[in-house]
Amino acid sequence: MPSDPAEKSVSQGHGRLTTHVLDTMHGKPAPDLAIELHFFGPSGWSIIKKVHTNSDGRVDAPLLTGAELVAGRYRLVFAAGDYFRALGLDLPEPPFLDKIPLDFGIANVNAHYHVPLLVTPWSYSTYRGS
Repeated sequence: MPSDPAEKSVSQGHGRLTTHVLDTMHGKPAPDLAIELHFFGPSGWSIIKKVHTNSDGRVDAPLLTGAELVAGRYRLVFAAGDYFRALGLDLPEPPFLDKIPLDFGIANVNAHYHVPLLVTPWSYSTYRGS
C-alpha cells in the first residue's frame, strides 16, 4: 500500500469495473444503450472508453480490468434519452433525463466495482453491486 496519497491514485491491481442497465419502465434489460467512461486526471475529466450494452443490458467485457483499473475518480455517462427515443417514446424536448452521469470513486484496485443503472424516462437509481 503506497504511503503517499499521490502514489495511491496510480496504484494498479487485479480488480475490475462492470456495469449493466435495466429499463424499469418496460421491466427488461436495456439493449444498445450508449455509455461513456470518464476518468478524472490532472487535466480534469477525459473519456477513456465508449461502449454499448448488449441484448442483456450488459457490456460484453469489463470496462476496466487488471492494470487498466487505477484508483481514482470515475464517471459513467449513460445515454438514456437516446435509448428511450429509439424505442419510440414521445419524450419532451429537452427530455427530463437525457445523459445520466454517475460519479464514483475506486479505492481498492483489487476489488470488483459493479455500477448498475435502473432507469425510466423520469427516474433512475444506482448502487454498488457485486
